[in-house]
Amino acid sequence: MAEQRYYATGKRKSAVARVWLSAGDGTVVVNKKDSMTEYFGGAQDLNLILKPFILTDTTGKYNVMVTLKGGGKSAQADALRHGISKALTEIDINLRGTLKKAGLLTRDSRVKERKKYGQKGARARFQFSKR
Repeated sequence: MAEQRYYATGKRKSAVARVWLSAGDGTVVVNKKDSMTEYFGGAQDLNLILKPFILTDTTGKYNVMVTLKGGGKSAQADALRHGISKALTEIDINLRGTLKKAGLLTRDSRVKERKKYGQKGARARFQFSKR
């Protein structure tokens, strides 16, 4: 019989994380790289990404396979955390309260505002000169 896998999508800015969780020993594969430090380069706080596992006492119980696209490393890390949180609620609905209280199930919808024509930036205007 095939192993049970749980899927969820996490998003932040323009980054999208497709997350699959399966029972295992806590291995994390990000874009076919064997470790998060190999992908993120150690710059990211890995405890921030693994916070859903720490809060729900499921550290080391699930293998994580992730494909990340778009955005920068920081947005991808937040998208990964969001995806892991959503996948954990697929596994056990009782974890939802803990993750919701920590704010991990809410998609951070802040994105960069687009530049408008005839302006210097999204909100910045060209300097007005009377003469």
